[in-house]
Amino acid sequence: MNFEYFIARRLINANGGKSNISAPIIKIAISAIAIGMVMMIISVATGLGLQQKIREKVSAFNGHIVISNFDNNASDVSIRPISTKQDFYPKFKNVEGITHIQAVATKTGIIRTASAFEGVILKGVGKDFSWDYIRDFIVSGKLPDFKGSLNNQILISEFLAKRLGLKVGDKFSTYFMKDGGNALPNLRVFSVSGIYNSGFQEFDSNYIIGDIRHIQRLNKWQPDEVGQFEVFIDDFSQIEQKGKEVYEQTGSLLNTKTIVQKYFYIFEWLKLFDFNIMLMLGVMVAVSTINMVVALLVLILERTQMIGILKAVGAANWSVRKIFLYNAFYLILRGLLWGNFIGIGMLLLQRYFGIIKLDPASYYVNEAPVYISWDYILLLNLGTMLVCLLVLLIPSYIVTKISPVKAIRFE
Repeated sequence: MNFEYFIARRLINANGGKSNISAPIIKIAISAIAIGMVMMIISVATGLGLQQKIREKVSAFNGHIVISNFDNNASDVSIRPISTKQDFYPKFKNVEGITHIQAVATKTGIIRTASAFEGVILKGVGKDFSWDYIRDFIVSGKLPDFKGSLNNQILISEFLAKRLGLKVGDKFSTYFMKDGGNALPNLRVFSVSGIYNSGFQEFDSNYIIGDIRHIQRLNKWQPDEVGQFEVFIDDFSQIEQKGKEVYEQTGSLLNTKTIVQKYFYIFEWLKLFDFNIMLMLGVMVAVSTINMVVALLVLILERTQMIGILKAVGAANWSVRKIFLYNAFYLILRGLLWGNFIGIGMLLLQRYFGIIKLDPASYYVNEAPVYISWDYILLLNLGTMLVCLLVLLIPSYIVTKISPVKAIRFE
């Protein structure tokens, strides 16, 4: 055990490491570090959680990359069909990082019940459709099964079900307009297989999900003709690069668009969270550091005589400075431990009990989502500790200016 660490431990153990003067200052410093760590952990977890949850919801209804005809780019409705006889379907082998590709089609219609009517978009899906992204949204009923023969099962949103007075098992009529203004609309009778609630109003108020073969028959398409392809990737951070690679592999007659391009306003809004998180981290680290600087200055002033004695017996300036830096490290560590305990505890409460609710019309989610990762928690702790200790080197420099003779006579 070296000399500086031994003296630092004696300082810590003496009256709990505090005197009557420094006790409240040190308590405030420890509390500031703990509160700062709590705020940083919560801000990062909720910011990343909200970004991740919204990305999952947007991709659940669109995939990460959409391949369509150029005629369909300005519309959510499939206008001209695409043949499924493509080199990239059903397996996109020419681009790495693609986990799934599925063929879908969309068509507008009007649901009519005895008491209400609503305009909707029927999203037709087939046996290649991945329900993994939708399954978590189911609130009642079950997912429809489109692997067998054509059926009339429909997945409808809770929002539309309430407005139309529908529940699982009910049947309803849907009218689809034909090409040509005077033609009578096509009528299809569907039954509610399940009800979902994604919390994303833009989708919940418009989309019902059914068998793609209905749209193929309504549009007089061939069985191998669809409206568009939805592509899923394994790393969202590479979506821009993957979008370019997919575009290069789809030929000149097809266009691709990522969900970041399609829903530009949503992802620009999400980018604001990155700025808010960085601002919060900067403010909290600054507050914690300032409080630790004050605490260290108080400790140095309280131990002026001790500093003079140590210098008088031959202790170097850096050795004396390390004594106070060791002491500061101990105080920082205490604050971080309390901050982590409280912050992670609050995140776990939110994850499992959903205490904090949000307005889905504004935030696209029903409750504040949290993303817990030991990587960013470790980085926050190491970063806070490193910044505090580096800044504390400045006030510890005061030790070099203390004269042994004056310090020994200091009252």
